[in-house]
Amino acid sequence: MTITKNRNGTRLELVLEGRLDTTTAPHLEAELKQSVNGVTELALDLGKLEYLSSAGLRVLLSAQKVMNRQGSMVVRNVNETIMEIFDVTGFTDILTIE
Repeated sequence: MTITKNRNGTRLELVLEGRLDTTTAPHLEAELKQSVNGVTELALDLGKLEYLSSAGLRVLLSAQKVMNRQGSMVVRNVNETIMEIFDVTGFTDILTIE
């Protein structure tokens, strides 16, 4: 998985490309822990994400909990496959999806 980071003041956008699974989830988790300090608006662009496992869902849930305390988080450009996973797991009720 490739993570592209765009930061502008207190806004942070992470563009995820590839697969967010057991192998790559720790990489995203580490990136978030390192990058969200001082961030009030987090955007995750999943337009190029091909696969999302339960390990990836756990990282997204963790990020949402952190951002609930310090600002807001939005998930953008969710493709049909990933949206179906969000629907089945109930994440559509947890995440703000644009």
